[in-house]
Amino acid sequence: MLIAIPLGIAIGLSLGALGGGGSILTVPALVYVLGQDARTATTSSLVIVGLTSLLALVPHARAKRVRFTQGLLFGLLGTAGSFAGSALSTAVRPTTLLTAFAALMLLVAALMIRRTVKASRELAHAIDPTVEPMLTLRPFSCACPRVAKVVVTATVVGLLTGFFGVGGGFALVPALVLALGFPMPVAVGTSLLVIAVNSATALTARLGSGAGHLDWSLIGVFTAAAVVGSLVGGRIASRANPRHLTLAFATLLVLVALYTGARSLGLVG
Repeated sequence: MLIAIPLGIAIGLSLGALGGGGSILTVPALVYVLGQDARTATTSSLVIVGLTSLLALVPHARAKRVRFTQGLLFGLLGTAGSFAGSALSTAVRPTTLLTAFAALMLLVAALMIRRTVKASRELAHAIDPTVEPMLTLRPFSCACPRVAKVVVTATVVGLLTGFFGVGGGFALVPALVLALGFPMPVAVGTSLLVIAVNSATALTARLGSGAGHLDWSLIGVFTAAAVVGSLVGGRIASRANPRHLTLAFATLLVLVALYTGARSLGLVG
């Protein structure tokens, strides 16, 4: 039980410092360190990630870095994906789930490194949605390619949340910047709201279909530690070089992914 405290703090630090991505380490921590099976771990992760994101949202909201209407809409658009992902996760074997999870971590690490090493011009010249809205009724106008991109992205993030029990922040931050034109600090703050909505939706779907026994005392300790870590991580992010933080986290992600894949395939004991 006590080992959950440093694990939670470490994951919270990543979440607070990077604005997403740290929660993807929750499932391997629950499985390989705390001994949970894959199904229980992915469900427990939804509780931990959702509550941590919701509480980490408060300082961002106070600093006016959260766009609640657009964030809630993005989260609601991912509802179908969350339910589909939750249903799909019950149909696959635990070893298959963990192998796919390892592949996801490698993909996330690659995307984070790519974003850091090669800065996108689109990120630097994002369009502010308050200046150029995607959809207006009077007069009617529709930036349909951007609308389609938002719907597809929200659905995919919801699918990942439901299937793997992750918040999807690694995909949300660039999606909010590129699809909705959010400035980076606002994208980080708003992503926490979307993560909380997606996690709640996926958790509802899992509990409705029978998620099994959850260790609520462990979840409570892990979540409390993660919340503390996320608040400290937010302060670290304001002082440290984001490029160095991201590269360090991506490296850690690759190592954890390789270990998870090796364990799920029976290559190591």
